[in-house]
Amino acid sequence: MEFHVTGRDDGCRARTGRLKLRSGTVQTPAFMPVGSRATVRGLTPPQLRECGVQMLLANAYHLALRPGADVVAEAGGLHAFMAWDGPILTDSGGYQVFSLAAHRELTDEGVRFRSPVDGAELFLGPRECMMAQNLLGADVAMVLDQCPPYPCERHLAEAAVERTLRWSAACKDCHAREDQALFGIVQGSVFDDLRRGSARRTVEIGFDGYAIGGVSVGEEERLRRHVVALTAPLLPADRPRYLMGVGFPLDVLAAVADGVDLFDCVAPTRMGRNATAFTPHGRLRLRNSAFRHDQEPVQEGCGCLCCRLYSRAALNHFFRVGEMLGPILLSIHNLAFYARLMAHARDAISHNRYPRFRGEFAAGYMTGEKER
Repeated sequence: MEFHVTGRDDGCRARTGRLKLRSGTVQTPAFMPVGSRATVRGLTPPQLRECGVQMLLANAYHLALRPGADVVAEAGGLHAFMAWDGPILTDSGGYQVFSLAAHRELTDEGVRFRSPVDGAELFLGPRECMMAQNLLGADVAMVLDQCPPYPCERHLAEAAVERTLRWSAACKDCHAREDQALFGIVQGSVFDDLRRGSARRTVEIGFDGYAIGGVSVGEEERLRRHVVALTAPLLPADRPRYLMGVGFPLDVLAAVADGVDLFDCVAPTRMGRNATAFTPHGRLRLRNSAFRHDQEPVQEGCGCLCCRLYSRAALNHFFRVGEMLGPILLSIHNLAFYARLMAHARDAISHNRYPRFRGEFAAGYMTGEKER
């Protein structure tokens, strides 16, 4: 992996970069759609490319559970298995420590999950986590971490930091692919001193890149943005910085201003599957009867497949009658919107006008939200 900062904005910490990985180069800041089970739901790789997607996220826990990391390896690795030849990052399963709390047993050695599908057991410790991600063969692997919930008592957050640090060091020792980057993860919930300590000690272990984890787990926006603004500058300037699981437009732009390079979130595709489109003027809820006779595209001037060929009225109809094309089209539109938002952000940074760009976008976006 190579990472070079290519530009900075004098008015904030925003920066552009070039992240060179085995499967290609990513211009940052960049947004990664979520394809947990080796697919971004309903979309093909050519459609993702047309949307402007540069890099995908998959999930080691889900793929180890089904079909098995060995099955993916037999197919030639994750890129061949999902027919995507661009960069891929695999999350370790640390988020599932949070989201599947009712189906797991947590110890210092690792996490024993019981599948919510068929009851099968899966144990993930640092060694197992690295073995699975080495077999999957993504360009970037993540350490195994403990993602605590919010609200979280301080002693529990502190324990999660210590466990994550032990697992992080063990993951580095077990990581066996020289062609695969390994990223560390900073935890600490909403406690400033824990965040500072976690960042310092994670950097001391030494990784190819660094992630801010444990946010977007129920905390209010004010706290989330404070944690990101505090943590991002503590991470090495010559390494990529990744904000895990944060992906609504205004949150992404705020984090870009703090110097974050990579993002992922289910929001654009999940909201698309639920009839909600992102636009520069806020969200459109296309199942509403107000769109039944609206012959305009979702977003004027958007060149995505959805906006080129279909009207809001057609999308309203698809969702009302349960046609699968509706979720596919809005997922395409939303991912194209996010890719274009990141491209505009990179352009604004390169011309030293990012704060102005961010402010103008936020004003238009919030005005549209309030009007609907």
